[in-house]
Amino acid sequence: MRACRRLIGPMLLCWAGWAAAGGGAAQPAGSGAEAGAGREARLIHLVRQDCGSCHGLRLSGGLGPPLTPRALSGKSGAYLEHVILHGIPGTAMPGWQGIVAPAEAAWIAGQLLDGFPQE
Repeated sequence: MRACRRLIGPMLLCWAGWAAAGGGAAQPAGSGAEAGAGREARLIHLVRQDCGSCHGLRLSGGLGPPLTPRALSGKSGAYLEHVILHGIPGTAMPGWQGIVAPAEAAWIAGQLLDGFPQE
């Protein structure tokens, strides 16, 4: 029960950041690079702020493990995509399915493996 209480604060931070980043609302497809670049900017913000609340704002570790290319070496993009979408049962890592689409999770995974961009 105590572990659950310790997770409420970070989870509320994640929820607030998620809402600020668009709240998981479906984004219009739009046309051209501007729509894609705008969504990528929102995803970068989502990862830097929401994931950063546990994994550190530089993604170098905190409550959660680091998400740097070095720390993730040996992990596949498919594995990371699965973790992003479904979380890790029995840990504080939630699934983000319904907040990010599978294609967005794949993009995030690839960016994490290459070195995540700054905002």
